[in-house]
Parts: sequence; structure tokens; C-alpha cells
Amino acid sequence: MATVAQYAQTEITEQILRLKREKNAVILVHNYQVPEVQEVADYVGDSLGLSQEAARTESEQIVFCGVHFMAETASILCPDKRVLIPDPNAGCSLAASVDADQLRDWKAKHPHAVVVSYVNTSAEVKAESDYCCTSSNAVQVVNAIPREREILFLPDMYLGAYVQEVTGRKLHLWLGECHVHAGIRPDQINAMRKARPAAEMLVHPECGCTTSFLYYHAACDIPDKTHFCSTEGMIRHARQSPAKEFIVATETGILHRMKKEVPDKQFYPASEEAVCMYMKMITPEKVLRSLEEDVYEVKVPEEIAAKARLAIERMLQLV
Repeated sequence: MATVAQYAQTEITEQILRLKREKNAVILVHNYQVPEVQEVADYVGDSLGLSQEAARTESEQIVFCGVHFMAETASILCPDKRVLIPDPNAGCSLAASVDADQLRDWKAKHPHAVVVSYVNTSAEVKAESDYCCTSSNAVQVVNAIPREREILFLPDMYLGAYVQEVTGRKLHLWLGECHVHAGIRPDQINAMRKARPAAEMLVHPECGCTTSFLYYHAACDIPDKTHFCSTEGMIRHARQSPAKEFIVATETGILHRMKKEVPDKQFYPASEEAVCMYMKMITPEKVLRSLEEDVYEVKVPEEIAAKARLAIERMLQLV
């Protein structure tokens, strides 16, 4: 028998879907959002997929269920669309680790370098960058830059270390980190491996355990069944792999989609504590209010958006 809370949730969901149709809105939802928000989405994906979807949508309004820099990216790519974020306080510890003034100072010390900024950055930082990238295509973006060029890679040091290992190129790395991924440590991974020896390990390149795994890899001692993947890559791998169990080293929100799309397999978080408080600030109630009251709009000033758009479009051209 359905509870009062379940009835209320169903009603909220129905209202969201009705308003979405009436307002010609599209709801874009990141993989780390709570399950109830994922269930009202037109598209659920990672940063790259959401950027692509925002760029091609014909809807007049985008309700972006993610963190603030993602809504900024949608605004940059769709200047003629109205972009709303259900909670304007949904920030990002990684994006906050570098600002435009700091990047300009870094560039001044390396005046001939190419700047590659992870999409987890503010619009102002993107505007100071030559390329953007996501965890899905960071290797591809770096490989597209002539090998003789110096590269500044920011802000995630773990993703940067991963890209260095895969491309064999020396990068200057900004020492930023995502507080969620940095908290996933090698001892947690090892404990999960012992508990579930048959499981494959799926590791996001932002994780704090990445550098340890890369050290093992360089020594030809990386544990079997370990795969570095973006969140979209994790889902693709789980579909294709003959394995039936997976330990997932990223924010726990991805598990809802993995279980939904690959229901015949088992998924376990590398850390139950890998929860982004900013992602979880978006709730169905806030999505409904955003649609009802047209709040909160994210609009990037055109002088910043024009510069940032170039870096983002360079990224999208390489996909």
C-alpha cells in the first residue's frame, strides 16, 4: 500500500510533467542527482552529454538539475534559451578551487601554454581557457594539442594525473580536487575488493585513489578488473562486460541509473560516504517551484559567454 509520502511524490511528479509540457521546457539531470529528480528527466547524463543535449534542444526553457557551473554552460551554449536551476546555491567544491584571477596569474607565468579547463569550472575560468574538457574526453582533447605545446590543466589534479599517464605527456597541474572524489581512498577500495573478489572495479578519474592506481599501473602491478571511466563510460562498460558485480568509485547517485539500465547486475559503492551535498540540494519540490515561478535563471554576460563558448565548442568539435 502506498504511503502518504508516496502519494505526495506522485502528485509532485505529475505536476512537474504537466508544467514541462505547458512551458515547452526540457529537464536535464546529472547522474548524481537524487532518484526522484532523475525520474522526471528528459535526459540523464554526465557533463559532456548534458552539454551536448543543451546545445541541440529546441525547447524554449531548460531546467538544469545539476550544479551551478553546469547551468552556466547551458546558458553559454544556448544564449537564446531561458536556463533555470532549481537551487542557485548548488555549487561545486572543485569549481571553487580556482577563479579567473588565479588562472590569469598562472597563465602569466606560462605565456605560451595552452589552457585546458575541466568543465567543472566557472564561466569566467572557461573564458580564460583555450579548451574545455570532461572526464569523458580529457585524453582526446590533450591529444589534439600539438605535442610540443606546453599545457596548463586545471583544476582537478587527479584527472590531470590520469591524463598524463594515458597520453604520456607532462602537464602543469592545478592542485584542485572534488571533495567527494578525493574522499574515496585506496584503503576503501582494497577493503571492497577483498569483500567482493569477483567484482570489477569502475573508477572515476577524479577519485583520490586514481594516483595510487596509476602508480601500480606504471609498475605493471595494477589490480585486475580495474577500469577508469567517466560516469557514462561506467554505464557502457557495465552493459557490455560479462561481469555480474561492480564496485563503483564515484558519487553514489550514479547507482540509481546503473541499477535501472542494467537491472540484471549488482552495483556497490566504493564508499557509502561519497555523496555530493551540492548535487543533493536539488529536490523534486524545487524543480516544481522552478517551473511554477520561473526561478532561478542563470545568465552569463555575453562578453564572458562569447570567450567561454569558444573553449566549449572546441571541446564539442572533438567528440
